[in-house]
Amino acid sequence: MTFHKYQGTGNDFVIIDDRAMEFDETDHAYIARLCNRRFGIGADGLMLLRDLTGYDFEMVYFNADGRPSSMCGNGGRCLVAFAKYLGIIEDTAHFLAIDGPHDAKVEDDGTVRLKMIDVAPPQEAEVGAVPGREDDVFLHTGSPHHVHFLDPAEAPSLADFNVFAAGHDIRYDQAYDPAGTNVNFVEVPGDPSQPWPVRTYERGVEDETLSCGTGVTAVALAASGRGAQSPVRLRTPGGDLEVSFDKRADGGFNNIWLSGPAVRVFGGVLE
Repeated sequence: MTFHKYQGTGNDFVIIDDRAMEFDETDHAYIARLCNRRFGIGADGLMLLRDLTGYDFEMVYFNADGRPSSMCGNGGRCLVAFAKYLGIIEDTAHFLAIDGPHDAKVEDDGTVRLKMIDVAPPQEAEVGAVPGREDDVFLHTGSPHHVHFLDPAEAPSLADFNVFAAGHDIRYDQAYDPAGTNVNFVEVPGDPSQPWPVRTYERGVEDETLSCGTGVTAVALAASGRGAQSPVRLRTPGGDLEVSFDKRADGGFNNIWLSGPAVRVFGGVLE
């Protein structure tokens, strides 16, 4: 069985063309082994591309721990690029993911734009009562995301902040039991029109990843309450992404598009 390795701003995935329905998605240990960076291919997650009536394809996503997961924005963009590579689509796609239907566009420069689900107004984060986190917010952008805007007293810059330790504590806070949450840490730029630095701790990977598509989407929407205007540029350790949106009168959001690169790295054969 052939596999392909893709990355979107450093968020990397093993992708398999499973239109023949040959991959055993119930073997979570095998999926985790393929994603392992020491004993497998190495990835933040694994995706299957499958046929589905009424859509160009279906996206089936697993976290690096081998378990089925919620929506992955960068993964969706990479799967669209893969569908174009296979010749399934040309420049536009309509596909189904776990959180519902998505549309996407592939630009001439290779940028993949993915339309995200509509999002409810930001909520006060469930662990917002913790000292230093009073201004934290929670949004569900296809996956659950806790957003923390860094206070200068916590660290000189986001680059100096211990994302793993703080992210782990919030991800496993009892307020988010049993499923947990992803956690995003944001440095507020002096000029909100400049890129917003973001680092993310992802559940399922249980570590910081170089980028998270649903995460930067949550950050961009939350940043709109701090002066950011659509489109918002986000700077992750793996590269820059852009999120555009319309803000509703009730504080929610629609017409949300996540844009950035999606690149095929290599391919191989699973023994």
